[in-house]
Amino acid sequence: VNHMANLTLVSSACDMVSTAYASTKESHPYIRSVCDAAEKGVKSVTEATASCVQPVLTSLEPHVAAASEYASKGLDKLGEKLLLLQKPVDQIISDTKELVSSRVADAKDAVSS
Repeated sequence: VNHMANLTLVSSACDMVSTAYASTKESHPYIRSVCDAAEKGVKSVTEATASCVQPVLTSLEPHVAAASEYASKGLDKLGEKLLLLQKPVDQIISDTKELVSSRVADAKDAVSS
């Protein structure tokens, strides 16, 4: 999970969502109260679940470690092949807009001629 979160694309997307969430909470008092209640509920459920699940996680720790290592290697290979994962969201959006604009201009030129 940490490896995935450190990918530029994922990290920048999380930052954008977090900023939008904070901005929405700040701008809308009714939404803020709903979000605050939801956050408290999630925190309570997480704390309760953590204590129940901990013994199971301890017994599965070697298997989880092996799966984590395998997943990390897979993410490394995926990152090498998909350079998109190394770009922030705003750059991907900008590049996509530029590409679409270029293709539309090419199509327009082709139709004109």
